Amino acid sequence: MPVLEIKNLVKDFGGLRAVNDVSFHIDEGEILGLIGPNGSGKTTIFNCINNYFPISSGNIFFRGVNITGMKTHKICRLGIGRTFQVVKPLARLTVLDNVTASAFSRANSIKEAKKEAEEIVAFCSLTRERDKLAKSLPIGGRKRLEIARALATRPKLLLLDETAAGLNPSEVDQAIALIEKIRENGISILIVEHIMKVIMSISDRIHAINFGQTIAEGTPEKVANNPAVIEAYLGEEYAQG
Repeated sequence: MPVLEIKNLVKDFGGLRAVNDVSFHIDEGEILGLIGPNGSGKTTIFNCINNYFPISSGNIFFRGVNITGMKTHKICRLGIGRTFQVVKPLARLTVLDNVTASAFSRANSIKEAKKEAEEIVAFCSLTRERDKLAKSLPIGGRKRLEIARALATRPKLLLLDETAAGLNPSEVDQAIALIEKIRENGISILIVEHIMKVIMSISDRIHAINFGQTIAEGTPEKVANNPAVIEAYLGEEYAQG
């Protein structure tokens, strides 16, 4: 049984159809890359999964349960965590306190939340920054903190939205290593990323969309060589060449 199954997802904003009849699934323990040009509907799909945006039609199943229209906090408690493209930590709190606050979505006491937060901070290589204010972190640290906050909700499925954006090459390698470590801990991942090094190196499969519609799905190699994907990213002349 897939950990996530999206069937015929449609999302309209007034007269604009941002997502048009998209269907895909993620298996347990799998990393699925979701790619497409800017404005193609990737983050909108994330927001539909978490019900930040109510969908126009279609169905979303998580571990066999239809979560379509379910309250966002209930979806989180079921086991879907996410990061955001624009990271907004609790700026005046420390790194540890940020993660502790997220852990309260599951923990029953401050002692339990802090213990879990300490473990996640270490897991995300943030121990040296644990007592620093979140607003003082550089972009690489803020990105890792965003992942740590999501992990504190104890997800079975993690949605990662441009985790490597703005990072230098060394930080990109660290991000790849962290994502692989998360999967090794039994968490399935749906990732949106424009850095092809990240997507191609960690994804088991890739689902490509353009103008809100599916244009390709398959292994990284298959999708990278798909003419429709080449055209959507690199221009018609390249695709014909």
